[in-house]
Amino acid sequence: MIEQIMEPETAGDPMGKSLNWTRKSTCSLSKTLKGKGIDISPNTAGKVLKALGYSLKLNRKSISTTHHPDRDQQFQYIESRVKKYEDMGQPIISVDTKKKEMIGNFSNQGRLYCREAERTLDHDFLSNATGKISPYGIYEKLTDKGTVVLGTSRETPEFAVDAIETWLTVIAYNRYPDIQKLLILCDSGGSNGYRKHGWKYFLFTKLSSIYGIDIQVCHYPSGASKWNPIEHRMFSHISKNWAGVPLRSHEVAINYIESTTTSKGLAIQAFLNEKEYQSGMKFDKKEVENAIKIKRDEVLPDWNYSILS
Repeated sequence: MIEQIMEPETAGDPMGKSLNWTRKSTCSLSKTLKGKGIDISPNTAGKVLKALGYSLKLNRKSISTTHHPDRDQQFQYIESRVKKYEDMGQPIISVDTKKKEMIGNFSNQGRLYCREAERTLDHDFLSNATGKISPYGIYEKLTDKGTVVLGTSRETPEFAVDAIETWLTVIAYNRYPDIQKLLILCDSGGSNGYRKHGWKYFLFTKLSSIYGIDIQVCHYPSGASKWNPIEHRMFSHISKNWAGVPLRSHEVAINYIESTTTSKGLAIQAFLNEKEYQSGMKFDKKEVENAIKIKRDEVLPDWNYSILS
């Protein structure tokens, strides 16, 4: 039975190699077997896999960060905003763009149980890719649910706001029928950085002014992105789930994202956005702030502000 479970099968793989949408780890195997009435621990499952000729392949990477002088004050302020929105029952989302991924027969960092390693290209040249994706994630702190929008164009402020709009219209209104306010937690850089005037402009023109929602934005200090909840509550689990898996198509990426779960109940929906975005758009700070309704907080106003409807 274990061999049947481990035998990957997926339709439509252009490389002729079958893939399993579900992560083939000892924990997931143990869970699957328990569902079939066979009580086996993850450790025992690992021993059985080894006896069947499976081995584990490895690749790992780590990062370090720096400290900002206002770091602690901002953390405390974010905590107070989170508590306020929790008490109001209004949604809190943590957003960020996951590392860009090339689509094609490329090696992917990580390890998984298999009888032989996947054969991939020996060099990761963009010219050999069928495409590239920017996974923009939205993690709901109150519900432990997530959304990922895979962009095939450039990572821009407009793309970030469009991803949030997808979450809002497809998911949020069903989950929060009385939504009037929204708290967004995000990094200080990237497409949703605090210096990106286009980020504020599109939040107003595409979200708050259209849907009548007041949006509070709080940015994490530079060098503190790992404290953004989406990093350790959603992105890390996606990385583990597709570790060692060549992302040969958009379908493979979407299915591995949507099959990512945790024992605490994490569930993720994924969408593909093939819209073309223009990079290098210039936004003047004064012109933007005169055109939108923005209210800056008294505490660290560059990092904390509201886009009003």
